[in-house]
Amino acid sequence: MKIITSFLIVILFAACADGQKVKEDAVPPSVVSAFHKMYPEVKQHTWYHEDANYEAEYNEAKMEMAVTFDKEGNLMETENEIPVNNLPKGIADYVSKNYSGAAIREASIVTDAKGVKTYEAEIKGTDLIFDEQGKFLNEEKD
Repeated sequence: MKIITSFLIVILFAACADGQKVKEDAVPPSVVSAFHKMYPEVKQHTWYHEDANYEAEYNEAKMEMAVTFDKEGNLMETENEIPVNNLPKGIADYVSKNYSGAAIREASIVTDAKGVKTYEAEIKGTDLIFDEQGKFLNEEKD
């Protein structure tokens, strides 16, 4: 019984570690307004509260997209899923060399508020972050 209880606690903790799903009416009006102004064509989206920020996720052309705002409605970043084969060549080479046998499961371009772009390559529950030239920057655990 202790094992089952411990297992359930671990699962609950893991579920809470990600952003918390929230209804649009729980999102500050400035954030909702900024989202709808930037993306008036997006009708189906889901809100998440992550740390002090709010993220709207939606699909476009069967790819996942996300946009993050601070609580005042200022754009923090956008994230656009891309086909894995659209990553700069250096990224696949880096993964092959440093993560033997790992496959890139998902790829994204992340653009911050200043227009700086980075690439994310997801492997085994870890996001590998690269600059625009494909140079490794860091890794983030999911």
